Parts: sequence; structure tokens; C-alpha cells
Amino acid sequence: MLSTRLTNAHVLTMDPDHPVAHDVGIWRGRIVGLDDAVTALPAEEVIDLQGATVLPGFIDSHVHLAWAGLKAGTPSVAPCERIEDVLAAVACAASRDAAPGAWVDVAGYDQRALGRHVTAAELDRVSNGRKVFLMHDSGHACVVNTAVLELLPADVPHQDGFLAESAMTAARRLRLPYSQDELADAIEHAGRECLAEGITACAEAGIGGGLLGHSPVEAGAYQLLCEQGRLPLRVQLMAAADTLQEVAAHRADGIPRALGLGLRTGFGDDWLSLGALKVYTDGGMMARTAALTAPYEGMDHTGQFQDDPERLARTIVDGHLAGWQLAVHAIGDRAADLALDALEEAQRLRPRPDARHRVEHAGLIRPDQLPRFARLGVSAVVQPNFLRYFGDDYASVMGEERAPWMYRGQGFLEHGVRLVGSSDRPVTDGSPLRAIQFMVERASTSGRLIGPDEGVTVDQALRAYTVEGAYACRWEDSAGSLAPGKRADLVVLGDDPRRVEPSRIGDIEVVATFVDGRTAEAAPFAKPA
Repeated sequence: MLSTRLTNAHVLTMDPDHPVAHDVGIWRGRIVGLDDAVTALPAEEVIDLQGATVLPGFIDSHVHLAWAGLKAGTPSVAPCERIEDVLAAVACAASRDAAPGAWVDVAGYDQRALGRHVTAAELDRVSNGRKVFLMHDSGHACVVNTAVLELLPADVPHQDGFLAESAMTAARRLRLPYSQDELADAIEHAGRECLAEGITACAEAGIGGGLLGHSPVEAGAYQLLCEQGRLPLRVQLMAAADTLQEVAAHRADGIPRALGLGLRTGFGDDWLSLGALKVYTDGGMMARTAALTAPYEGMDHTGQFQDDPERLARTIVDGHLAGWQLAVHAIGDRAADLALDALEEAQRLRPRPDARHRVEHAGLIRPDQLPRFARLGVSAVVQPNFLRYFGDDYASVMGEERAPWMYRGQGFLEHGVRLVGSSDRPVTDGSPLRAIQFMVERASTSGRLIGPDEGVTVDQALRAYTVEGAYACRWEDSAGSLAPGKRADLVVLGDDPRRVEPSRIGDIEVVATFVDGRTAEAAPFAKPA
């Protein structure tokens, strides 16, 4: 007997052998058959979907669940557009009951609407004796007050309290790590937000260190959720590269650096597993720290690397030698050069044809770099919603020639590069449907077309969030399409993205999300008053 049979549905399986179905049979969390193979079988539960569209559950291949959940419960300065409004919001946060000298976290900071950065001196006037940490929405910078600056080593660079990249990391390391209980609550909340958008699995893009690690034992928070039955969706964890330690392994192993016990990509189960090694090479476009080969328009700099380029390349090579899949953060084209050079050297030293290395973001990719992605078998893990929401700004700082090269779609596909969709939640909107709409239209919210020749078909965009996401996370045997033997992870939509006008895709209702064949519910979350 089946556990569940979904019937009267318009099922887009993403499986070329059986592309459309009307019935899905589920037993013990797996799909056992489609259509005639299951229509006559008895089932404990039969759900009539009344013609609704069903797709494989969306896979978001690059998220920050802990950060997203913590941000949702943090006072915010968004959408302030005046310095005085930002300072008023900080003053309100700093006035709450807290011990003198305590840390005050404030989220939602973005200098672009303000015309300049807030300064440490301005924060001093409203900090009420607290240490203020004003987090930039990009995750690549912050502004702090003098009480924080006085604790930093003298060689940490800053501009009137503005700290970017490794300087921000230095400030974060002054603080007591979050507890596993705090992180677990935040992860659960963010995971339920994902479910509400039809996402059934995701890759957490860097834990334990790097720019956004929240605790050296951060993986324990995910394990705690699993033990308590509270992990809402499947999660693959990327370990931050600075969590690797030198090891005295056998010479024949060729492993110079590793996690404890030699853990690497692939460890875990269907619910929680260890994915790629996350290596940050540069910053971001919002903070103007993405590493470019030519200056930002109207500026006299080209962004920055996170570390000495040779050390970054060595980390990438060492990770490959240790058997990791690599997820290399490279937003600017100069950073992409570094990533591709290092990956090529790694494959030369120890060929691994199925390493499935990934470049995270691939925000600005020159035409000459596309064949290198293809030749190295590197996937491009892009965030279409960046251009949907920030595209006007990004296009202005890239200029007319480079703007069409941002967050490419068709260019990757034409060169045989796997195009993988993701959000970088909470940097921007996490909705896969809105991202899919942008991938097809290439239009920002203002209506500006950005690289229209990079537009893809609806089917190609859907693949980026299903089939290609599964491949990038090494889940293709169990996810990404609806076929016998695969997980019964799926999303029910109020309309078919292939049949509506592209401008309506982002507004399609997510009717239900199934994980392991069971409907999953989103949960409310109380933001501080």
C-alpha cells in the first residue's frame, strides 16, 4: 500500500524519460511510481490537487540560514535613506536594557541610499555606552563605534569605523560566539521561510569560520536540530576554508590540510551532510570590494582580495588535494581568474574528473573566461535576484561594456557550463520563482534590462533550481527530478511557470511544499519590537 498518492496534478518531473505526469505514488518518503504504475494502487491518503502544478522541490545551492534567522530577529535600519534616521534606529536599539559595554547588533545597513557611510563618531553619540556593530547587508562589511575600534589591533584597517572583509572578521572575533541553541532557533526559522517558498534542500555557504561563521562548533547547531526533529529541510554544510588544519597524514594520501579526522565532502546522510569547502577570494559589489580587472566606474579602485593571492590559491589547491569539492567565492572577474588558475593547477597535480568544483556568484565573468569554466568542468552558482533588486546600481558601477557580463545565464549554457540557481539569503530575496522570472526577463524591479542576451528559457531556469542544483550538491541520484526511487520532495504551485507570462512567474502562489512525502509548514517568528 502507498503512503500517499497525489492525483489530478500537472506534474513537471524534470525527467526527460517521463516529462509530464498526473499521479505520483509515495511510500516511506520516496517516489515509487508515476501515472499508470500507481493509479490503481491503494493508498493510506489520496490527495486531489485539482490540476495544480507540481515540480521537484527547489534547491537553493547557496544560502546563509543562521545569518538569515539571526537577522530576522535583529533590529534593523532598513530602509532608512538618511543618516539621521539610521542613527535614530541605532539609538533605539542601544537604549534597550543591556549592561554597559554590551554589544548592540543592528542589521539592514546599506550606504548606497545614504550617499556615504555612517562614521564611528556618529555612532558614538547614540551608542549609550554600548559596543555597536552595524552589519552591512552584503555580509562583507560593517560599521562600528569607537568602543569597538579601541579593542582592535592597530594594524586592522578601517575608514572612520567602516570595516571591510578581513577587517570585519577581526571585529566579529572580538565577540563571544553564539550558542548552539541560539543558532538552532535561527536556522529553524530561516529553514521554514525556505519551505514557504518551495525550497526543500539547500547548501549552507560557509560555517565555522570565514566572514560569516557564528561559532567554531556551528555544525553542532544543525546536528541539534536533527536530534530534536526540528530541521525543516535538507541541508548541506560548506566548511569555511580557515577551519582546515595542517595534518601529518601518510605521504601517499597527499593531504596537506584537513578537518578533524579527515572529514570531507560527502560525509552525512539525506538530511544533513558535509558539502564543499568554501573559499572566499574577494568581496562583493554592494560593498565595492569585489576584485575587478578594471576599476569601478567613477572610482579609482578595483576591489580587493580577502588574503594574499598566493595563499588563496594554495588553499584551493590544498582543498582539492584533500579530496574536497570546492566552492570558491569569486564575484569579480579578477577573482574568477584567481579561482580558475588555482583549480586548473589543482587538476594538473591530481586529476579528479568528477570533482564538481563550483564558483560561487560568478558575478562578473568576461567572455574569455567562459571557455575556461567549461574546460575545467566548473559550475557557476549564480544569484539572479541580485540583479533583480540591485541591478540598476550594479550596472552603473560596472559601466556599459561590463554590465551585460554580470550574473550570466545564456553565456554559461552556450559554453556547456552548468548554471545553478541560488539566493545568498539573506543578502536579498530568497524566492526561486522571482529569481526564475529574472533569469528569463533579465529585468530589474525598475524595468531596466541588464544583459538581455543572457536571458534563458523558463525550462532552463527551472533546471537551475532543480536538476542542476542537485548535481552541484551531488544529490542527483535522490533529488532534482521526480522519478521512481527519488525523494518525495516537491512543491505544489498555483500555476505552471511555463504557461504564464514571464512577468507573472514571480507571483505564482506556492500552495504546498512536501519533504519526505509530507507537507511542511512555515512557522512564525517574533521580531524585536
